[in-house]
Amino acid sequence: MSLSLSPPPSNPVPAPPPRRPGSVRRTSTVLMSWPDGLGTDLHLEGRARDLLTPIDDGEPSVVSRADLHVVTGRERDILRIEADPAPAGLERLLGSRAGGNLRKAIAAELPEEAANGTPLHLLLDDLAGSTLISGFVFVRWLDHVPEWRERFTKAPPSRKMVDICSGFQSGSNALRADGSIVFNQNVAYTGPLADPTDPLGWHELGEPSVPGMRRARRIDVWDDAGALGIDAMFRDSAWDPDGREIVVHEYQLLAQADRTSGVLLSVTAEPRVLPYAECPGAAPNAQWMAGTELRAMRTEVLARLQKADCCTHLNDALRSLAEVPVLAAALPAPSR
Repeated sequence: MSLSLSPPPSNPVPAPPPRRPGSVRRTSTVLMSWPDGLGTDLHLEGRARDLLTPIDDGEPSVVSRADLHVVTGRERDILRIEADPAPAGLERLLGSRAGGNLRKAIAAELPEEAANGTPLHLLLDDLAGSTLISGFVFVRWLDHVPEWRERFTKAPPSRKMVDICSGFQSGSNALRADGSIVFNQNVAYTGPLADPTDPLGWHELGEPSVPGMRRARRIDVWDDAGALGIDAMFRDSAWDPDGREIVVHEYQLLAQADRTSGVLLSVTAEPRVLPYAECPGAAPNAQWMAGTELRAMRTEVLARLQKADCCTHLNDALRSLAEVPVLAAALPAPSR
């Protein structure tokens, strides 16, 4: 029996908040495209930047930045990888499959990037999720790529997905009787990711390829009366055949952490756009992470938020808070 719920959220944030004086903003994007046509190798262009906005009227300054270019094959295996700056050992990721095992490989081959919470590490960590969700764009382009329409209609049902997350909990409207997915995801049209009145609010975004997708993140950190204030967002979007951008997944996080210990004091997750009505049910569980050391968020989120208690996209948003202490280190000393 299906659950009776409100419609899924369709309210993407219209613009990023103004940059606060005395704050650090990390922005990152991963653009996904198929230069040789849908169904060929996937190209991922990553870019990330940490920007310090001073308390006074001084000029904002770039604290750290990174660019990443990756090509993956049909099995999500890394065929090519380049980065700027390029750490020693990056080439050892060649051949790794962009899933959970890739994250283990990143930790093993590039331990300093992981330990230092660099912009490059955030981009590398996002390869797993980006390659996984990139296939969504095919559904939107079926009428424009006849061979894909035929392949899609003849494909066997997806594997059983019952209780792997909140959206696919038992009885979900997102699942067929056999536990496979119903492909009628909710989406929402959106305006530009960056605020046109603040050209420094995001790093240079570049022109997306169409068809294509983009994973975007923003994390703002500032001193909040001696604590750390945190405002973060996570968005997956795609471009329809008519050129309009649609949001597939989006969360906003508002949090506070102890500046001395780096412990998360509170966090509220607001679902902005999610594919199914059951998906937002996991949002209140973000509060379970209070009391966690921020640097441990990448592992602790996966350990505590599982199966029907989790949302894959909520988990992705929460895990990125592990880099907040790195951003906080660039903040001005708190006033006494």
